[in-house]
Amino acid sequence: QVSGGEDEIQQLQKALLDYLDENTETDASLVFSRKFYVAQWFRDTTMETEKAIKSQKDEDSSEGTHHAKDVETTGQIMHRAESRKTFLRSIIKTTPSQFSTLKMNSDTVDYEDACLIVRYLASMRPFAQSFDIYLTQ
Repeated sequence: QVSGGEDEIQQLQKALLDYLDENTETDASLVFSRKFYVAQWFRDTTMETEKAIKSQKDEDSSEGTHHAKDVETTGQIMHRAESRKTFLRSIIKTTPSQFSTLKMNSDTVDYEDACLIVRYLASMRPFAQSFDIYLTQ
């Protein structure tokens, strides 16, 4: 369960990273997995920001009635993206010895929970969301 106030996706990312950090001693490949996830999430956040900026520019040129609502949504996306980037930068800057200070719920996340988190986060990716369209085509 995630508590209110923080970004749900960010909390799930923290929990997954904590799980990976906790188990790196038993499986060295988890170090690579951790770095891969951080890099992928940072890239996704950057792409989300770029799409928001592009859609805002497209709306500026069309000047529709929903313009004010779209700008507000774009601002929220930008704010959320910046907070996620800040979080990921803080994760990147930590050394392995500092991982223990970042742990949030590592005692409550086991292998099954980690698999569930990975599946949920993967379902949020654009390809997974549009898989039915690809399959239909």
